[in-house]
Amino acid sequence: MAFLKRTFVVFLLIYMAWTKVELTTQETVEVYLGDSAQILCQYNVTDGNNQPSDLFVQWFVTSDIRVSRKLIFYGDDKKQKVVDNTDYSDRINVTLDHQEAQLTIQNVQLSDNRQFICHVQEKVFGFAVVTTDLRVFAPPDAPVIKDVMTGISVTNEMPSKVASCEVRNSFPEPNITWYKNSMPLMSSAGHANVSRDPRGFFSVQSTLEYKAVREDEDAYFSCEVSFFVPGGVRTLESNSVNITVYYPSTKVEMWRESPQGLVKEGDTVELRCHGDGNPPPSFIFHRKQDQDVDLESSGHVLILSPVSRNHSGIYQCRPLDSDEYADVKGEIQLPVHYLDPAVVVPKDSEVMLKGEDLTATCNALSSLKTHTVWYKDGKQVGTGNTLHLQDATYGTTGQYHCEVSAPSFPALHSSGSVHIIVRGGPQLVGEDQEVQLEEAIGRMVNLSCEAEGSPLPSISWNIIGTQVTKKAHDTALTCFCVFVSPQNWKEVVRKSNEYVAQSVVSVNVTSDIRALCNVSNDVGTEVKAFNIKAIPSVTTPAPFTPGKSFALTALLSDAFSPFPFYVPEF
Repeated sequence: MAFLKRTFVVFLLIYMAWTKVELTTQETVEVYLGDSAQILCQYNVTDGNNQPSDLFVQWFVTSDIRVSRKLIFYGDDKKQKVVDNTDYSDRINVTLDHQEAQLTIQNVQLSDNRQFICHVQEKVFGFAVVTTDLRVFAPPDAPVIKDVMTGISVTNEMPSKVASCEVRNSFPEPNITWYKNSMPLMSSAGHANVSRDPRGFFSVQSTLEYKAVREDEDAYFSCEVSFFVPGGVRTLESNSVNITVYYPSTKVEMWRESPQGLVKEGDTVELRCHGDGNPPPSFIFHRKQDQDVDLESSGHVLILSPVSRNHSGIYQCRPLDSDEYADVKGEIQLPVHYLDPAVVVPKDSEVMLKGEDLTATCNALSSLKTHTVWYKDGKQVGTGNTLHLQDATYGTTGQYHCEVSAPSFPALHSSGSVHIIVRGGPQLVGEDQEVQLEEAIGRMVNLSCEAEGSPLPSISWNIIGTQVTKKAHDTALTCFCVFVSPQNWKEVVRKSNEYVAQSVVSVNVTSDIRALCNVSNDVGTEVKAFNIKAIPSVTTPAPFTPGKSFALTALLSDAFSPFPFYVPEF
């Protein structure tokens, strides 16, 4: 399809017999590659003598540089000829009549983009010439955009290559415009390289060079090709590409990844940092109070294991991508809590006498407020770091255990213990240390002796019998003391616990008896005496068989106190 752009008229006046030839044609005809183009040459001949005109028509094409022309057709209303051996020999035809000559070009080629000349001559008197520019258009392929594979740093001083855009197979030469977020960029942003292939098509490759800013990480770039078509201009837009923008961090966040909650000695602590730069930066870690010493870390993670109270402090991280003069850092306070082993005073064990008072303390150094509880035999016996033991008894003896904890941090706890030993001499159980009994001769009597003390007292018995005699012709009485034969008494019970001992003996009453229960330990000695008065039975008693005898005065030694004897009358 051909388009008429503008019409002009060329007059060639020949003042011979007042003959005038007038031509009219299109200044420009536009056509798509491969279509047919029609160029119309209209003529009007005026003869002053009113004689009919005899016209001869010729069509020429110019060379590429329009310095020469080549005949491609000639003829009149009787005979026409397409010139052989030209580029148009088999692609044109011309129709003539008395008013116009129309040149039709089939299958228009890029080489047809040139000037065509219509030459009309009145055979006798004169001629006229007009020209028409045939413009051929080939729409390009869709533009192809490629972004750079590597990122672009905002710190680059010069503009960086962002993307390239290529359009091929266009005629005439197309134009490329760059866009960011659908807004055109300055024409200076793109640098075009134009080439033409052997077929005559134009290819244009444009490179966008641009100084990126941080906000461009979300920007989309595209290119648009504009090209001429018959009757106007059209455009094609490429796909959009997003570029990777590298920029340093301006903000840094630092936090403790683990453990959650409070930190205690022995924990493994993981500190992390994150910067808002791209790519995510690595960091250097240090303590605020020791900024010249870099801590060993991995990328954005600092591991402290195991931590102690010496790790407490303020930790900082600085991104490696930041300007060395920029104060960009993250910071976190790391308190490491601790509870030292409990120290109990007195240490390990303490010996005290019965009836004494004792104060025990349990202390543990801690970073938090602590609470102390005392236990004995699994039962709570006190709170606070001080335990007061007053008027100690043997029941006071035992293991005292203190538990120290931090209420705000249950994972922190410590303990200690002390073993309290209460010492005391034997103490007889019962009100009387001298017991008076009466029992018939020949009967068995049980004597019980119980005592408490620490260390556990030992119990032994001394059982003594008595005999009174009168010699012939002698009015004086003689008293003999003898140990009761073991056949006449025996121990029937012996038992004890931690600090109480008991012994029970069964004694056959054969005479007055004094039984001594001797109780002793490392601290002291106690004696309990049983005085048994033997009551004669109605029957004649069996003859007394004395054991070892000795004078009464020999018995009254330092080991035994004097005691009264019952002496029957004869």
